[in-house]
Amino acid sequence: MEERTTSFFRFEDLRVYTKSQDYLAWLGNTVNYADSDPQDWLLRKWNDAAWGISISIVEGSARGRSQFEHLLRCSKTHIRECVVCTQIALRRNYITPEVADQSRSYLMELTRMTGSLLVSLQRNDNRSENADTYMDNNFYDTHSTPSDKA
Repeated sequence: MEERTTSFFRFEDLRVYTKSQDYLAWLGNTVNYADSDPQDWLLRKWNDAAWGISISIVEGSARGRSQFEHLLRCSKTHIRECVVCTQIALRRNYITPEVADQSRSYLMELTRMTGSLLVSLQRNDNRSENADTYMDNNFYDTHSTPSDKA
């Protein structure tokens, strides 16, 4: 039997949050910039938008259902900002087509995950106002304990 354990900060168990952190790490490792570089303004905006995805998820997860829904929509706005930054960076040859494809792949998955979580929240709007009770366990990473492997 698999036992589900959660982190102290419940948002850390949300798959969409984990994916947003993966995108941030990918962006930081893939797209480099220097303060004197003319592309700096675009890459800073891109980085800020990527941070906004995670921050909106975290902020929303600590609120009631309707506020969580609103902040997930804000997260989707940040995802679209990242799409625009990806396109501009590609057109200006700041990144390769392969890097642009990787970015779009992350962003499409984040869009699907965020949309699914929104639908789940809206479907369960007759439950308690505590956002944690709205989230289907499918949106959380589950961790099995060593005794579960026996």
